[in-house]
Amino acid sequence: MRSLTALLIFLGFSIFSSFSYADVKTVSKVDLTRYIGKWYEIASIPHSFQKQCVGGVTAEYKDLGNGRVEVVNSCETKDGSRSVSEGQAKVVNTDSNAELKVTFVKLFGWIYAFGGDYWIIDLDKDYRYAVVGHPTRKYGWILSRTPQLDSGDLKNITQNLKDQGYDLCSLMMTVQAGGVTSRSPLCEYMKQ
Repeated sequence: MRSLTALLIFLGFSIFSSFSYADVKTVSKVDLTRYIGKWYEIASIPHSFQKQCVGGVTAEYKDLGNGRVEVVNSCETKDGSRSVSEGQAKVVNTDSNAELKVTFVKLFGWIYAFGGDYWIIDLDKDYRYAVVGHPTRKYGWILSRTPQLDSGDLKNITQNLKDQGYDLCSLMMTVQAGGVTSRSPLCEYMKQ
């Protein structure tokens, strides 16, 4: 009887979990040719793989063809140097190009393996800004072609993030030359 109860609880949790992730939606279409290039991080959910970063975070994308994209992330570190990570993304939803898998893990020095979800959940019609998320909401980035977004764009982005179920206080503003000068939660920044 206990096994049956445990199984029902597990199944209920699994079903409930999948419903909670169903709310995260990607944009309907991404033109990868327009998406490639340099992006500045405006805000992100902090994670251990960026712990060395104190500001100046950028991502540069280059089309490799065949649904693959070169990814070069860099940031300023506490000692004033730049930390650089090179990886690769692969389009997994070719209908929209809005769902990719990104990896920075290389096996044998040349085969990219594994990969995390990289979902484009908001995108300006002129490709001036983009919001990247994850179906579990444990990752999130606001990206811009410039080091700072105007308040109208940021207001639209935060409304979309709320609609997608993100906690605005989980995202931290990113220090950029010509942009924000100190880190604070996005929810606090929006009150200014």
